[in-house]
Amino acid sequence: MKSINSIPTSKIERASKLITTGIKVGVNYAKYYGEKIVKSEEEAKENLNEANATDIYDGLKTLKGSALKVAQMLSMEKNILPRAYVEKFSLSQFSVPPLSSPLVVKTFRKYFKKAPTEVFDTFTAESVNAASIGQVHKATKNKKKLAVKIQYPGVADSISSDLAMVKPIAIKMFNIRGEGSDEYFKEVENKLIEETNYELELAQSKEIADKCGVIPNLKFPDYYPEYSSERILTMDWMDGVHLSEYIEQKPSQENLNKIGQALWDFYMYQMHVLKKVHADPHPGNFLVSKENELIVIDFGCMKEVPDSFYVPYFELAEKDNVNNPEFFESKLYELEILRKDDSKEEKVFFTELFHEMLSLFTQPFHKEEFDFSNEDFFNKIADLGQKYAKSTELKKMNGNRGSKHFIYINRTFFGLYNLMHDLRAQGVKINNFKSL
Repeated sequence: MKSINSIPTSKIERASKLITTGIKVGVNYAKYYGEKIVKSEEEAKENLNEANATDIYDGLKTLKGSALKVAQMLSMEKNILPRAYVEKFSLSQFSVPPLSSPLVVKTFRKYFKKAPTEVFDTFTAESVNAASIGQVHKATKNKKKLAVKIQYPGVADSISSDLAMVKPIAIKMFNIRGEGSDEYFKEVENKLIEETNYELELAQSKEIADKCGVIPNLKFPDYYPEYSSERILTMDWMDGVHLSEYIEQKPSQENLNKIGQALWDFYMYQMHVLKKVHADPHPGNFLVSKENELIVIDFGCMKEVPDSFYVPYFELAEKDNVNNPEFFESKLYELEILRKDDSKEEKVFFTELFHEMLSLFTQPFHKEEFDFSNEDFFNKIADLGQKYAKSTELKKMNGNRGSKHFIYINRTFFGLYNLMHDLRAQGVKINNFKSL
């Protein structure tokens, strides 16, 4: 893959790139209207989605940073976005153009006053992995194999302006309006700022690795503060393949179950014991070793779960509570799903919507063991997503619903469910974390 020698860092440069992308999308729509005359609506729409997904991703991957991170987040919305967008945006998880060697050296000198080869015994000039916020290089020091993550220049400084540019798109896509909407965008902005702070990531990585060390079949790298800074993070090089690649190798059901149980235990232990959770569950953040152990390699995005959210959220995971209308309604108010200023129509609509959603999504928590290879369960989730994505009634309502904590907690669970389904893990013990 061809490397890049510079990244647009100024607000004007980044806005210009998005405007250019917008013009390309406009041209695609013109072609779409022309194709509708000679082709079927379905074929013309598929071509439109493919062209738009390609042009939008190509624009975002040169910007990198929070703009590309948004694409990564959207790639997890498999039941909402058209297939072309999911496939193209999924590349942002661990396959984007890397920085050129001179730009890597320049970035390294800024923080260490030395070239990488002066700090490490060996250092690969080409990256082995490039994602939305940084890229990874292989190095050695005192015969120890290391992974050195270097953040792209200007990423941290452009977060606020990038989000301001994508805000109108998000407002339209998720039907957000009215008082309190800024709270959601501030939550995303704060998390992205945290992700660019590698000193914070180092501290979080060491904390979670230490506390989750009791979980079987789970491994973490060691981290090295002496070779790290605010924008450079050094850890052990972990041998393994990305989770998605591992699944493509068609391992035995026994090993899929083993990895699935480790993944589920990891998230349940964090959620229920630590009340702080790894909120970026996509395949690029997990490796699988030759010994069929799950390796977690990225802790930039961590979400603390306050009791004011945790308690009502998991009370609604209990079947009896979901089916108790009075109790159910009271929890919807606690979680800010229902609002005091709702009309009767809005109250009825959102109560029914969330009852339908929670009755389905909480099914794994109603059993001691769950089969994540159950296609019927995931087909129902996909159908429900499509139902409300196309709902004209929902589009008339104020989509500004729920506590700001839903943004990353929902992202965590949707991502976890998708990974568990990809693994087709069977017989997963839901409350195994309690015995750890």
